[in-house]
Amino acid sequence: MSETNYSQIAPIIEDLAKKSQKASYINPELYSTYNVKRGLRDINGRGVLVGITDISEVNATKRVGDAIIPCDGELYYRGYNVQDIVRNQSADNHFGFEEVIYLLLFGQLPTEKQFADFKKLLSDYRSLPPNFTRDVIMKKPSQDMMNTLARSVLTLYAYDANPDQTSPVNVLRQCLQLIANFPLLSVYGYQVYKHYYENGSLILHNPNPALSTAENILHCLRADSSFSPLEAKLLDVCLILHAEHGGGNNSTFTTHLVSSSGTDTYSAIAAALGSLKGPRHGGANIKVVQMFADMKKQVRDWTDEGEVKQYLSDLLDGKVFDKAGLIYGLGHAVYSISDPRAITFKGFVEKLSREKGYEKEYALYQLVARLAPEVIADRRKIYKGVSPNVDFYSGFAYQMLGLPVELYTPIFAIARIAGWSAHRMEEISSDSKIMRPAYMTVQPHRDFVPMEDREETSPQED
Repeated sequence: MSETNYSQIAPIIEDLAKKSQKASYINPELYSTYNVKRGLRDINGRGVLVGITDISEVNATKRVGDAIIPCDGELYYRGYNVQDIVRNQSADNHFGFEEVIYLLLFGQLPTEKQFADFKKLLSDYRSLPPNFTRDVIMKKPSQDMMNTLARSVLTLYAYDANPDQTSPVNVLRQCLQLIANFPLLSVYGYQVYKHYYENGSLILHNPNPALSTAENILHCLRADSSFSPLEAKLLDVCLILHAEHGGGNNSTFTTHLVSSSGTDTYSAIAAALGSLKGPRHGGANIKVVQMFADMKKQVRDWTDEGEVKQYLSDLLDGKVFDKAGLIYGLGHAVYSISDPRAITFKGFVEKLSREKGYEKEYALYQLVARLAPEVIADRRKIYKGVSPNVDFYSGFAYQMLGLPVELYTPIFAIARIAGWSAHRMEEISSDSKIMRPAYMTVQPHRDFVPMEDREETSPQED
């Protein structure tokens, strides 16, 4: 098949797709009939309990007497409140993310010597195999950086002398190498994409062993390798806040699910990347940025509450932006009153908006954060509170940093690989079984019909 025809949809495929779609449809009412928790969550947003973890904790409710009531959201890494972790980072370094990696993997905050040794280990691992960039990343560049990242991870399997060895020591080595190299795989993939698809200059900087993960992202991405201390600090905080979010988020659950089969590290992490690529998971901040871009075009006065409120109403009515009837960046599957990551991140975003001259944009974000929950409550039946989530601010932060939209989700992955690695280690270190949840079949049994007796159906009947 020629390259031009490879992606072509022939008329027969269109007809077969209709048949398949009809055969694949499940009546949503059946989920209530059989009390099946669709999306593994109940109507109040509580997840179905499928595992036990020591790594992190996501709280959105508290018990008062016999009642469970909503509360301000809390996120804990190995028992430490993430807001305390960020608050206690010293102002003169940008290594908070590396400290969080250590905490998630080993269960304790490192001593000065342990931290120095760990940073050196990550720095030593921050090097791709010989000719990998040329033979893999540059050979057939993709227009999607998550595809490039996943493909690179799977190809690293071929460079590993012991890829299928799932002993804790070997898996830890593989995870640390992936953690160290995700920034290179992501940034180099983008630079090659920009060169081949947008005719940009191809500049590939070697990582600087003296720099942190956040600093190396900016160093490798920018042609002049320059960045301000606040820029690096904000990106570092963003990595900390995205590093882990409980075992139940889609990509981390994918890591547990795939790891439970006994497969290799590269396959497990590539599966997690496939999950994170989905716009319902890792691409939310892109939608927020695009929504605000449309809002700034249509709202003449960004300070006019009535005008902004009308735009938000039009969003819910599906009249503007992508016509999906959603206000992006508001609400969360678990949090109701507040997302602690958003609260923590907001202060750093405000500081950067002043440094970069984005005060008007930041004020608009704050206005939407205040008005949108009111608009949603007035127009929709909701079962729990609605508040800005971390994606509400992260895309704006990346925009101020001058990061390309193509890297928004890969930066999420650069952070979350820390949590994925911790959960993979947890899965293989426990005496776990392969995950095999149950599905209820609603298809009635039928008698087999010989081919000569089968009746042809028309497209309309299909």
